[in-house]
Amino acid sequence: MAAVRVRQHVNPLSYKYQTKVEALDWAEIYQNPHQSLHIDIGCAKGHFINQMAALQPDWNFLGLEIRAPLVDYAQQQRDRAGLTNLHFLFCNANASLAELLQTLPPDTLQQVSIQFPDPWFKKRHQKRRVVQPELVQALASFLPTGGRVILQSDVEEVAREMCDRFAENVAFQRTEPDWLATSPFPAQTDREELTLGKGLPVFRAIFIKQ
Repeated sequence: MAAVRVRQHVNPLSYKYQTKVEALDWAEIYQNPHQSLHIDIGCAKGHFINQMAALQPDWNFLGLEIRAPLVDYAQQQRDRAGLTNLHFLFCNANASLAELLQTLPPDTLQQVSIQFPDPWFKKRHQKRRVVQPELVQALASFLPTGGRVILQSDVEEVAREMCDRFAENVAFQRTEPDWLATSPFPAQTDREELTLGKGLPVFRAIFIKQ
């Protein structure tokens, strides 16, 4: 399959990305819709959760991505692998997450990952970063007690800001005060593979819903 080409960054505050997703039929998406669900926010080409879905067939996985061509590519890769516990959705998580979570079967959402999000280094662009208080509150409202949020970035400033946003919400408790030395997952994102391959650090943290 030819490599998919797409803009590396899109502005999530643009009007065209504010349309909310329509309600999903979870029984149509997953062979077993009542399995535990892991949502990967900003999944890009789906490299990470394609691996996860293959390794953990007793979980369902949902990748959310704001760049539509990447969603199409990821769905094609899923279909080639024949995975029935994996789905990808084109959406802006900051515009649609709460509405999406409202339709889930009760207590299925158990885990959320936000990995290597666009850093938006310029100060005037930092409001475009994915982890905003509204997104954290949506997860606080729908994750059950004991549900996990896993954060990873190769940019320490971005990792710290993500942690600050979750720490500000009383529903979440960080598991360790320092960065985690290893990933909690048996799979890696393509960005993680590239970063570690260069011998550079990855900044990781886990928050638990109280």
